[in-house]
This record gives sequence, structure tokens and C-alpha cells, in this order.
Amino acid sequence: MDSWLYAMTVKSFRVERILKKLGSDIRDARKRRGITAQLMAERMGVTRVTVANIERGEPSTGMGNYAMALHILGKADELEMIMDRTHDALGLDLMDEKLPKRVRVPK
Repeated sequence: MDSWLYAMTVKSFRVERILKKLGSDIRDARKRRGITAQLMAERMGVTRVTVANIERGEPSTGMGNYAMALHILGKADELEMIMDRTHDALGLDLMDEKLPKRVRVPK
């Protein structure tokens, strides 16, 4: 197996695991709030099947649907901050590496 194919397979397993956990967490949060799956679907403007797909962590379910579920559960702020530059340590480190060694005064 080519190394890039192996890497993609490993990464896709990780993404699947992350989505399954997210779906399970969404289901648990919905239940803790006393919201039925049908009511969740109505509030989201989707079908009950879509809610079930989200709660199973289906990767083919659109990001917008996951975002709406988090919004209904009062967790949209956390989603908004996921890739905020203040929380992107890797991105900031990469930018810092490109900083010039010295800055000269223009003549």
C-alpha cells in the first residue's frame, strides 16, 4: 500500500471516530435537555432521519446540519471558536517561523 493511501486511511478512521463521538455527544446533550428527536428535527428544519444521521456521526451529513444541532443545543459559540486564530497554536507557530530575523529602517 502506498504511504499516502495508508495515511489517508488512518486519517479517515480518525475522522470517523471523531464524528461518531460528536454524534453521540449531541444525542446525549439533546436527551439531557429533554428534547425529543422529532422536536430537534423541527427546530433544525430537517427530517428525523437527518437527526438520526447526525447522532450516528454519519460523515455524509452536511456540516451545516451539525452546526444547526450545536446551535439548538446552545453550543454554537464553541463551534465558532474552533479555528479562531487565537486558538490556532500551530498556525501561529508557522507564522512566527516566517518572521524576519531583523527589520531595517527604510532609507
